[in-house]
Amino acid sequence: MPADEADRLLVARIRQGESEAWQDCIERYEGRLLAFVESRLRNRATSEDVVQETFMGFLVSLPNYDENTPLESYLFSIAAHKLIDVLRREGRRPAISLFLPDSKGKAIDPVGTARRASSLMRSGEGRTAERQVIADCLRELIARWNDRREFERLMCIEMLFSLGMPNKDAARRLDITEQAVANHKHFVVNKLREAGERARLRDFDPAEFGIVID
Repeated sequence: MPADEADRLLVARIRQGESEAWQDCIERYEGRLLAFVESRLRNRATSEDVVQETFMGFLVSLPNYDENTPLESYLFSIAAHKLIDVLRREGRRPAISLFLPDSKGKAIDPVGTARRASSLMRSGEGRTAERQVIADCLRELIARWNDRREFERLMCIEMLFSLGMPNKDAARRLDITEQAVANHKHFVVNKLREAGERARLRDFDPAEFGIVID
C-alpha cells in the first residue's frame, strides 16, 4: 500500500496501544533518523539519545498529531529541533540542514514543531506554501551559483546551515573574513524574505525553518 496510507494505519495502531505497532515505527524510522542526526553531531552516543528523545517527543505530541502531515516529515522535524537543542548546549550555531533525505533519497524539509503563536494560526496550505517558497528560492540560488562557479557561497551556506558552524569557523575553513561569511548569509536570508514577499506570505520568517541569522 502507499507509504502515507501505511503510516496512517501505523499511527492508528499506536494510538490503540499496540506494542508491536510502536516497535514497527521504531524499526521503520530509527535508522534514517540516526543517520541524519549523527551526520551533524559526529557522536554516536549523543545521536542515539537524540533519536530516543525524538520518539518520546512523538509519543507526547501524538494527541495533537495531524495525519495530514507525513509521519516521516513529522519525526524528522522533531529530531531537527532536538538537534538544535544539542547544538546550542555545545555552543554551536543552532542551524540544521534545510533538506533531509526521505526513504527514496529525495529531499524533504523539516516542519517546525515548536512554532510561535502566529504560526499555529496558519493553515496547512500556508505552511506548505512557505516551504515551497524556500525550496524554489534555494534551488534557483544553487543553480545560479553552480553555473557561475561561485563555490565559495555554496560551501559557506552549507557550513552555516547544514553543519551549524559559527561564522568564525566557516571563515577559517574557507580562508575568508567573517564579514564575507556574514555577507553570504545575509544575501541568502534576504533572498528568501524577498521570495516570501513576492508570494504574499503573511508573517513569513525563514528562521522558523532552521534558517537563522544574527
